[in-house]
Formats: sequence, C-alpha cells, structure tokens
Amino acid sequence: MTLEVQPFETALGAEVSGVDLAQDLDAETFSEIEQAYNEHSVLLFRNQSIDEAQHLSFSRRFGQLEVHVLDQYLHPQHPEILIVSNVMDGERHVGIYDAGRYWHTDLSYMTVPSRGSLLYAIEVPHDEDGEPLGDTLFASTSAAYDALSEGMRSHIADLKAEFSLANRHAKLVADGDEGAELSDAHQEKAPPVVHRIVRTHPVTGRKSIYVNEGQTAGILGLPDNEARDLLTELCAHCTKPEFIYRHKWRVGDLLMWDNIPTQHLAICDYELPQRRYLHRTTLRGTPPQ
Repeated sequence: MTLEVQPFETALGAEVSGVDLAQDLDAETFSEIEQAYNEHSVLLFRNQSIDEAQHLSFSRRFGQLEVHVLDQYLHPQHPEILIVSNVMDGERHVGIYDAGRYWHTDLSYMTVPSRGSLLYAIEVPHDEDGEPLGDTLFASTSAAYDALSEGMRSHIADLKAEFSLANRHAKLVADGDEGAELSDAHQEKAPPVVHRIVRTHPVTGRKSIYVNEGQTAGILGLPDNEARDLLTELCAHCTKPEFIYRHKWRVGDLLMWDNIPTQHLAICDYELPQRRYLHRTTLRGTPPQ
C-alpha cells in the first residue's frame, strides 16, 4: 500500500487513498492515518468493501468504542454499530432515520462526549438523474474559534452551556415529527449536562467553539435574552460557508470525523423508496477540557 493524504480545499478534511481497510494495517500506516485524523478532523476513504468485523477492527485502533444511548437502533449482532437509515421493517425504523437534521456534535449531551465517529455507506439514495442525495456538511469549529475577535474570545472564555438529548427531540417534535418523542428511559440514560463553551483538544491543544444548534439547550450565567442571542450568534458563526466541507456520499465511503473541533448536519432531501443505509461506530472520548 502507498498511502496518500490529499487535503480538501476547505477549512477541514482530507481524502486518504492507497489503503484497503479490509486488511490489517501495519503500525506505520496506521500512525500516518491517525496523524492525518488529528490534523484534518475529517478523513474520507473511498471505495472500501468492509464487513462489520472489519469496520469494528479498524475503529478500535483509535480507542475504545461505545454503545449508543439510542439502543433501539443498534446492530442486532454488533451493538457497537449504530444503524443510520430511513429503511423500515414493517412499522419500525431500523436505524436513526432523521440522520441528524440539526447541526450537532455526536453525544455532546453526555457527561463524556464521544471523541469521534466512523460512518460507512452501504446504500446511498439518488435522484432521477443518478445524483447522490443525503449529503453531510461538516463545520470546523476550531477554524471558527480562530476567526473570533479577541473581545468575543475573552467574553466566552469561562462560559458554560447546558446540553440535552431531550432538546434535540423536542425540536424534532416541534417540527412535526411526533414519533421523535424521547422515552423516559432514554431521558434517564442521558440527563442534561454542562460543558464549557470553549473546548481544548486533548491531542492538538487547539481550541474550538463547543455549542451546536441541535443539542445545546442554553448558555448559563447570563440573562436569558443575552444568553439566547449569544447562542444564536455562535451557532451562526460556526456554520459560515468558509468553515464548511460538504460531503457527497458514494457506496463504499468510510468517513470519519473528530467530534471535538467539528459539528455536522445531515441534508434530509430524500424519502422512501429512496433508501439510505449506513453503519456507524463511535469512539469513546475524554472529559472536556
């Protein structure tokens, strides 16, 4: 294998070629991939053909995996794999069907949010002309932090925010998805938590803005109007076009991202019979600093 890392012409992301994830990677090759992951935050591996065991094996090279709190969407044989899909089994959704329609960072509503995610495309929806649907947008919240004024950096340096899985589901219900009501059991598994608004990456030391549209319920320690306006301003700043990479999916894509300096948004521009089916593993994180 001759590994090559080609950065995208955007604020984040790179494509890794010359590697077959169905094969065991030697230590040197994996070290190069891990370095690229820390540097670019989003890595794309095209044209992969991997089964569940190979997906899990590669993911575990980066650390411990965790089982997602939404356990109704776990792979029946491999609970560390979360199914992301609009496919139905009778009246039941086999996977997370909305696929993240609000800007968010995976599991930011947990006391210890996830480090990263690895999403593998098995079925990708297309329009009548064969163009892929269901793009995913990624924003660099570290580039967004770097672009803040000194005054704003000082203002948010010590602020904290509340994060909540219930907040995301309440937004879904308010937008007309009555089936998104969060059960009492899931609310007990994921009660609201508090994190600092400015997060420091444990590997690179780079700072990023840690709030998002879907899971941040509010900023603490400020008058309500000021807190609401600041959250709106920060979320809008993080998702400016200059900080975004838009990924167009192909079958066989393995896309992995770092949840600390990024947030992402799924474009839900498809519906059955257009099928979308992906497998995701989730890397266990460390307490935010």
